[in-house]
Amino acid sequence: MNVLTSLKRGRRRGAVMGLGILLSVVGCDEPVDLTLPSDDEVVAHYEYAGGLSAEVVGNVANVFVAQDARQLRRGGTLWAKMGPYIFLFSEETRSLFEAYPGLAGVRVVTRVGNAEVANALLPRDGLTDVQWRRALNIAGRARRDGTETLGLLEDLVHWGEDHTEFEYNPRYTRRR
Repeated sequence: MNVLTSLKRGRRRGAVMGLGILLSVVGCDEPVDLTLPSDDEVVAHYEYAGGLSAEVVGNVANVFVAQDARQLRRGGTLWAKMGPYIFLFSEETRSLFEAYPGLAGVRVVTRVGNAEVANALLPRDGLTDVQWRRALNIAGRARRDGTETLGLLEDLVHWGEDHTEFEYNPRYTRRR
């Protein structure tokens, strides 16, 4: 056996031993609290004067928001699409993820009466810290100035479509 082969085997053994030690150390960490919020706890995280309810299914919090039909008639497609993002990209959603490490995602569903207008799912790992700050900035500007500057609402919709799994009801979102 030559020296080179012996070194390679030694490195492999060392790598395998190192991996074994690393895995045993990782396994000794404190258990992660995977507690999920109740439906009421999800609702309590959001402040909304309109109708808002929630249901935790599996490890996803589904937030149902009543959207005003007049708002959709006035704002059209853009307002139908941006509904879920106003709630998803908020301190409320971020604090829900922080408070409940077992929560894998938050889905916001906007409705007019019983008809679903739009829904968007934000996975827990869908945004980095930097992206969260950007999302909060975009959504905050849309909330504050969106009725006067529609481009801010468009920015919010584009950001949402880039960072969530979404679905729109064509009845409310098709171009006329």
